[in-house]
Amino acid sequence: MRKATMFRIMLATTPTLIAAPAGADALPAPPSILSRQTNQSPQDVVDALHTAFGNHHARAVHTKGVIMVGSFTPAAEARTLCAAPIFTTGTLSVVARFSVFAGIPQLPDNADPASPSGLALKIKAKDGNDFDVVSNNHNGFIVATTDEFATFLRALGASGPGVAHPTPVEQFMGAHPIAKAFTNSLTYPASYATATFFGVNSFKLTNAKESSVFARYRLVPRAGEHYLKPEELKAKGPNYLQDEIVARIGKAPVVYDWYAQIADKDDKIEDPSIAWPDSRKLVKLGTFTITALPKDAVLADRTTLYLPGQPHPGIEPADPMLILRSKAYPISFQGRQ
Repeated sequence: MRKATMFRIMLATTPTLIAAPAGADALPAPPSILSRQTNQSPQDVVDALHTAFGNHHARAVHTKGVIMVGSFTPAAEARTLCAAPIFTTGTLSVVARFSVFAGIPQLPDNADPASPSGLALKIKAKDGNDFDVVSNNHNGFIVATTDEFATFLRALGASGPGVAHPTPVEQFMGAHPIAKAFTNSLTYPASYATATFFGVNSFKLTNAKESSVFARYRLVPRAGEHYLKPEELKAKGPNYLQDEIVARIGKAPVVYDWYAQIADKDDKIEDPSIAWPDSRKLVKLGTFTITALPKDAVLADRTTLYLPGQPHPGIEPADPMLILRSKAYPISFQGRQ
């Protein structure tokens, strides 16, 4: 049985923009966050992804995708939150990658494991210190920690044909109600251009005055949101997302406005499985404009590495999952060279 089918079985069995808030100055990171120890190494997590989806000598997850180029223009409001140079140096070049979720190169875009879709963005900074954003079209993550994620992936890989019920992944879902709710609420966009994308991990942003807030990223499409009903999804072809975005880019740019969602004092900074309320304040960071395919898309896809947890002046990871992700991604990168 293909890994995609195994994931499908798992799914079937689980049921106004304003500035930063006052009083957020000199915000310390909760001491439990970055000091938390994990049992899983970056290599362990990459191996767990291969256990779930197979080792295809490609990206371990979000394997099927399309890479494009464009630009980033910062918003003036961004400097009220963050001192990162990308917000002060004008328009910069961008390498963007749209993708479907699972680590299966030929996964149909309308298959269950295709959700959540992904959007990764690399801002090519003038000083060579690239700034990467990685996001999904689901507000929240399936589990709270990388240890739990690795356990989920191994359970998925162990739940193939002939395995007695409850299978390992059924047992995992039974013990993790947030994961079950995650799989039951996934959406499928009509186009990559009509999905809102969420950076589910948290950052600490600090401005030039040393005032700090915790934030998560959000990318809002200028084209508006449009998701498919189950019968509409079923009628789509296996490459509908990739074909549509390539055709769309050939006619006009695809544009996203990038926002920081600001945490309240009661929000869980270190737990990506818990979405923050939509009532939380948004501050615009800038605009991404995606315009074309690169000259050699195959080469660009193979040689582009995104590191979402990389620290920059004015920005630090505030979720330990980000730190492990930035160590695991280079391992996956080497595996596809």
